Amino acid sequence: MHDEIDGLRLIDAWISADEAAALLCAIDAEAWRADLSRRVQHYGWRYDYKARSIDASMRLGPLPPWAEALADRVEREGLSARPEQVIVNEYEPGQGIAAHIDCVPCFGPVVLSLSLGSGCAMDLRREGAAPRAITLAPRSLLALSGEARLAWKHGIAARKSDVIDGVRVARGRRVSVTFRTVRIESER
Repeated sequence: MHDEIDGLRLIDAWISADEAAALLCAIDAEAWRADLSRRVQHYGWRYDYKARSIDASMRLGPLPPWAEALADRVEREGLSARPEQVIVNEYEPGQGIAAHIDCVPCFGPVVLSLSLGSGCAMDLRREGAAPRAITLAPRSLLALSGEARLAWKHGIAARKSDVIDGVRVARGRRVSVTFRTVRIESER
């Protein structure tokens, strides 16, 4: 069903199970921020959720080695220009994220999200179109560009289970690693 949305690409098993386990260990060794309804980590650039903005003062420094390796792979595979910003979100069962479009003036034309740990259902909505749901399997990489990036809101319902292929599946801890290119204020 996701093939019906221009610019939406879902790559199953983009990384191996061993790579996913090593990534989760590396991520969990870093400090988490808890100023949202979920824990987050920012790399490269900090994003101001309240102001929905990013500027030159928000530069945090280079990406950590684990993120650099994934950013290199993203660029090498032609999925996006080399990402400069990574946000890690942790979702415990029952947590979600409201439907949204990633800040268009802040971030480039492609948004990528790698799912680690548990999978979940993601809802997609566009005014005038029937809502869609896709399954983000563990180790899958979601790429949003074109209409999928600019016209469709994506979100994850705050619930403890999803119905996937007619079967109720309990959620576990899910960690998403989102890669974006940055457009700072002076470049716009």
